[in-house]
Amino acid sequence: MRALWSEIHKRELWRQLWVSLARVESGFGLVSDAQVAELEARAPFVDMERSLAIEAEIRHDLMAEIRAFAELCPLAGGVIHLGATSMDIEDNADTLRIRESLDLVMAGLRELLVIFADRIEALVDLPVMAFTHLQPAEPTSLGYRCSVWAQDILISFEQIEEARASLRGKGFKGAVGTSASYAELLGLKNLPAFEAAMSKELGLEFFPVTTQTASRLQEYRVLSALSALGAALHKMAFDFRILQSPPIGEFSEPFGRKQVGSSAMPFKRNPIEAEKIDSLARLLSSYSQTAWSNAALSLLERTLDDSANRRTILPEAFLASDELIGTAKKIVEGFVVDESAVKRTFARYAPFACTERVLMAMAKAGADRQETHERLRLHALASWEAIRRGEENPLVARMASDEFFSDRLGAGQIPALMDARAYLGDSAARAKRFALVLRSKAAALD
Repeated sequence: MRALWSEIHKRELWRQLWVSLARVESGFGLVSDAQVAELEARAPFVDMERSLAIEAEIRHDLMAEIRAFAELCPLAGGVIHLGATSMDIEDNADTLRIRESLDLVMAGLRELLVIFADRIEALVDLPVMAFTHLQPAEPTSLGYRCSVWAQDILISFEQIEEARASLRGKGFKGAVGTSASYAELLGLKNLPAFEAAMSKELGLEFFPVTTQTASRLQEYRVLSALSALGAALHKMAFDFRILQSPPIGEFSEPFGRKQVGSSAMPFKRNPIEAEKIDSLARLLSSYSQTAWSNAALSLLERTLDDSANRRTILPEAFLASDELIGTAKKIVEGFVVDESAVKRTFARYAPFACTERVLMAMAKAGADRQETHERLRLHALASWEAIRRGEENPLVARMASDEFFSDRLGAGQIPALMDARAYLGDSAARAKRFALVLRSKAAALD
């Protein structure tokens, strides 16, 4: 990703576009085959030192690159950039670079989806306590919880996929999008054939209409899709941070044998990878707002007040996304489940969720629903107090010893009804099916 957004690669793409422009113009008799051959041969030799030296004098990076390229091409230097305006080159190059970057992002996400599928299938039958409002709620399975994280990532992946499929270049339409300069060179009647040839040459569809630039809404759409990915990964990482907190302690992210958690507290195992995800995702979310402003505030046929920030937000958004995906792969593949902590939390809180099963069973046995509810409430409150005192959850034992329940259900049926491991609904089946969806999506990208 760093290579794609380097100054050298930008200039390589500019030169690729100048070569392509000359090649197509040669078909209209404007450039000779020998000139095209010279441009093709000399294009790879980007000399950053020479380009920056020229730029320091003329204060125009693209014109500096034209002159540096022309110095290498005594025969063809005079036809470089023929008919073009700067944004014919820069905007198309940026679209090509965005496309290359999205391909890298999608490849990384494909690997992440496969890793998730593996973890879902491995953990699908492990019951854990679910939390709503950060309070114990009902049981779920760890595989199902992983499916929730993976589904958000799949949604954002599909947004990225759509953004990639809809990418368009500016095309070659000159200073305000009217193609006037090309009409002077090629003739008005040849403009459709010219731009169609350029589109085929670059393997890139073009917007049908532009100003001096392509629509900046395209970049807003791309950065919004990356921002959505950041939101999905942020939620996952935040959940990891909660689950790694010692009071719960069910997870631990990969931690090196010699890794240091704190300079002052040697016992610390801070969740630095999850925290990094949340930090970068927070930054990533800000870039789409700037891209929105670039689209909304580009006045008439073009103003330059988007130029400086685009040099920052585009590469940084992709670099952040790349780092987010790499870190997420490391965490999801390597996180360790402390099953003793899982069982401890489950034993402490899951029985409360089964009171609803008892309520339904008592109703079927003819008990008064309101009286049953009140007895369950009193037993639950007393059991909560016992937990607060550091005792084990006494709810099952209290109910089994209460004749109100045992007379109607039998003492042996109460522990069965209070077995929260049987209160997972169809979560396992859903998670298994969803793992197959992830694998299918990943395979389709192979």
